[in-house]
Formats: sequence, C-alpha cells, structure tokens
Amino acid sequence: MKKLIWLGCLSYLVIGVAHVVGGSILEQLIDYYGLTYKDGGQWIMNQFLGFLVGVLLAPSITARVGKRGAVLIAMGILTLSEAAYSLLLPWGWMLAIAPLAGLGFGMTEAVVGAMIIDMAKNGKASAMSRLETFFGVGALLIPIAAAYLIQQSIWQVSFPILAAMSGITFVLWLTMSFGELDNQLGYMPVRAVVQGKASEPEGGAAAHAAEASVFFGYPRKALPFLLLSALFFMIYVGMEMSFSNYLPSILIVRSEVDESSAAAALSLFWGTMVLGRLFAGVLADRMGYSRYLFIATAGASVIFVLMAVMGQLSWMLALVALSGLFFSGIFGIALVYANELIPGMTERTTSLLVACGGLGGAIFPRVTGWFMDQYNVQSTLWYVSALVILMLVLLAVMLVLGRKQKQGIRSQI
Repeated sequence: MKKLIWLGCLSYLVIGVAHVVGGSILEQLIDYYGLTYKDGGQWIMNQFLGFLVGVLLAPSITARVGKRGAVLIAMGILTLSEAAYSLLLPWGWMLAIAPLAGLGFGMTEAVVGAMIIDMAKNGKASAMSRLETFFGVGALLIPIAAAYLIQQSIWQVSFPILAAMSGITFVLWLTMSFGELDNQLGYMPVRAVVQGKASEPEGGAAAHAAEASVFFGYPRKALPFLLLSALFFMIYVGMEMSFSNYLPSILIVRSEVDESSAAAALSLFWGTMVLGRLFAGVLADRMGYSRYLFIATAGASVIFVLMAVMGQLSWMLALVALSGLFFSGIFGIALVYANELIPGMTERTTSLLVACGGLGGAIFPRVTGWFMDQYNVQSTLWYVSALVILMLVLLAVMLVLGRKQKQGIRSQI
C-alpha cells in the first residue's frame, strides 16, 4: 500500500504542476502569439472544460478498464498534450489541445484520489492529506521554476518538463507491481469483468444501493447530504481560487506593498498550505473528521473577518499565513468524510465532488473580479468572508445530516 500511496503522491505532484503551469507562463504565451488576455483566458477555460469532462468520465472509464487502466489513459493523454504544447503549434491547435490536457489531469485527480480513499484501510485522512500535500508542492514549485526559465528566455521549456514528468509517471504506473493490490487495481480489465464482484469491492454495495436509488445509484436518504457536500465543495474551491488569484492585487491596493512583495505573500499562503497538509491528516484521524472540519472552517471564518477589518501589512501577512494553515486540510478531509458516509460509491462520489469544486473554481473567481472592478478591495474581502461563513453554515448542516447518515449505516450492519 505504501508504494501505491507514494506513486499517487507523484501523480498529484504532476497534476499540481499541470494546474498551474499555464498561468505561470501565460504572459509569455500572449506575447509570443500576439494575443489579448481574453484569448489567453479562452485557453485556460478550454483546459477547465476538459478537466470537468475528465472528472465526470472517470467512474465509467474505471468500470471498463480498471483503476490502473484509467490512470494510464489519463497520464498518456496528459503526456501527449504537453508534448504537443511543447511544439508551440498555431494558436488554433493550442486551443484544440487544451481540453485534452485538462481531461488528462482531471481524470488523474479523480481516479487516484478515489483509489487511495477506497483502498487505504487505515489512516484514510492521512493518505489523502499526503496526496494534497504533493499537489500543493507542485503548485508551489512550478511558478518558481517558470520564473527562472523566463529569466533565461527559455520559458517554453516548461511544457517539455511537464511532459517528461507525466511520461515518467505513466511508465511507473505501467510497470510497477503492488502485490496483492494488483487485482483490485484492475490491471487486466477483462479478467475483472469475468470475476465480477470479487474484483470490484464497490460493486456489491453499489448494486445494493441502486435498488433503492433515485439519482445515479445513490440511496434516497443520502441525497440531501450529497447535495450539500457538492455545494460545499463548489464554494470552497471557488473561494480558495478567488482568494489566491486576487491576493496580490488586494495587498497592493489595501496595504500599499510593491508587486514583488505581493507575489511573495502568495508564496506565503501556498507555503503554509503545504505545511498544514503535512499534519492535517494525522490531526483528522485523531480528533475525527467532523470535528476537524468544523474547527478548520470556523477558524478560517474568524481569520477572514479579521482580514476584512484589519488593513495593516503586518496583520495581513500574519492572517494570510494562518488562512493557509486553516484551509490546508479542508478539501482532502471533506472528501474522505463524504465518502465515509456514502459507502460503496467512492469513485462516483469523488468524481462528482471534484467536478463541483472545479465548477466553483471557474465561476467564483469571475464574480470576485467583478467585485474588484465594480466596488473596492474592502467590499471584496467582505464578499470572500461571507463565502467562508456560508461554508461554515453548510458544514454545520452537513454534520447534522452526516450524524443521521452514520446512524443509518450502523443500523444496516
């Protein structure tokens, strides 16, 4: 299991790089092709659309070719897409390739995340937190690497680097053996189909749930909790992406810092995010998922209200660092918590919640940009604070429903 988790961590490192690399060199791409920011935004949006498709297709592809097969398809598509980017083809081709790149890292994120949650018998939160840590490391390191490549006037090398990382990960998934877990990974999908329920631990539970289901195989009683979870993920990812994307601008306007210091503050946010993820899983396993999520979300709510009130640079930097710590484990632990309360549907639930998060990541930053244009930074901070408080309210209702859901699961055992 350790080998599987570490290879999953490498996969999340790759998709962390894939998520951020486009934005890191977007300015150079625009200059190279003679484009506008609107054109660059279309390229990013195309990747996002592919990401959503990849996440939503992950369960059906996994059912047909097995978990390992699905990861190989996703990593293969990502490797070929980044290699095609490396050629700096005409812009029309770049736009056409973008959905494939998004599909590759979207499917990888959904399949690997569901795989680890499903197959880790003990310490699910720690395992998922470790994956999220490596995702954060990738997202933290690639802007630094891209800045160096830009300084050396070889920014286009960013794409071959990612293609090589993805290709190496593809080969490892293809060749590595995980012992007893190989059958569960479905390396031989034909055999898995013949064996039926024995090779797919989710199959029996999913089939049983489908008998009383009303929505994609989910039991009727699970729907309120599932819908609230989807809304929670949408708001969380949207709020996190809004805050991280506009943090430098907020600091420049609010605290009158220069551009380099504002960029350093963004690194501070992601740095504390990575640091917090090192301990989030252990804390969640010890204190319980629901208690951890409530403390983290409540703490984040207080931090953002203070951020909206206090404008001094020293206070802002301290609060930015604390926000990264409180946010660090929310996504991964909430994903584990939701899957624990809807057993037998790990792949489908993970894909659905990750897709809702991606949808929020596309919608809310646009709304935040509108706030920045129409109003002022102070109003924007209160808007983000309101989103975090709304998350806390949703989580409180989720925990109440989750307690009832858990009692129902125990009564069936």
